[in-house]
Amino acid sequence: MTTATTADHWTHLLRAHAREHRTAAFGLGIGLLAVLLLLAQSLIQIAAGNAPPGLKLAMLGGLAGFATTALGALPALVLRGLPQRVEDTLLGAVAGMMLAASAFSLLLPGLDAGEKILGSAPLGAGVVVAGMALGVLLMLGLDQFTPHEHDKTGPCGPGHDECSRIWLFVFAIALHNLPEGMAIGVAFSQADMAVGLPLTTAIALQDIPEGLAVALAIRGAGYSPLLAVLVAGASGLLEPLGALLGVGLSSGMEVAYPVGLGLAAGAMLFVVSHEVIPETHRNGHQTSATVGLMLGFAVMMVLDTTLG
Repeated sequence: MTTATTADHWTHLLRAHAREHRTAAFGLGIGLLAVLLLLAQSLIQIAAGNAPPGLKLAMLGGLAGFATTALGALPALVLRGLPQRVEDTLLGAVAGMMLAASAFSLLLPGLDAGEKILGSAPLGAGVVVAGMALGVLLMLGLDQFTPHEHDKTGPCGPGHDECSRIWLFVFAIALHNLPEGMAIGVAFSQADMAVGLPLTTAIALQDIPEGLAVALAIRGAGYSPLLAVLVAGASGLLEPLGALLGVGLSSGMEVAYPVGLGLAAGAMLFVVSHEVIPETHRNGHQTSATVGLMLGFAVMMVLDTTLG
């Protein structure tokens, strides 16, 4: 199949999928448009000589997420799997840390920044809520229009039957790691350690069990231990890339900062509710997963109080 034929084929698939899922297609379009507009006004600021103050910190935070993802994947070289209860508990802890990070390190600073910038608490909250809506729309569209595969629910997305399973796993991991990297970038965009440090610490810690779960899922699909670890580790590269995107989203107009915080929070909350929590409740270990979630939430709350 030639390049032109392949492009036409995928264009046809995406158009057919868009007609079938109009709401998700609309959400993806709105989300991407908002991201492009925020990035454009940020690039204008950079061209004028106003580089984001937190760019270096954001990239270091993204690299920390990549490093802990790779570290978490390493035990899959010798482990064939974990007891399902243990896996669900660990993923529950991941969900708890992401929920707490969204609340304490994204939404609360966003509400505070929005109120200071606009001079009104309701208007500040409205800006953050609008950002959340954009984040959810963006992730809803990406989830619906990206071919990917989950360990328990199988493949989904247009053209998934034409992609190898390893690529479907890669795309699924990307949908998890991109919003985490964006959150790090947004949190550090103003070079505010009180916002960025606890969030980055929480994401880096939860990337350890997440990296292991991903590597074990790839290994369970029949791939070699080394390939599973390499793919899971390399997926962490989406975090510094996401951090670069996040710091760009929030470094232009002053009001872009609370909008960006809301967008990152909305994207992370979507992943937790749509992917992580349902994954932990499919195997009859809801209580263990809920205990893990509460512990993860408590750990993040303590980190935010201590480091913030």
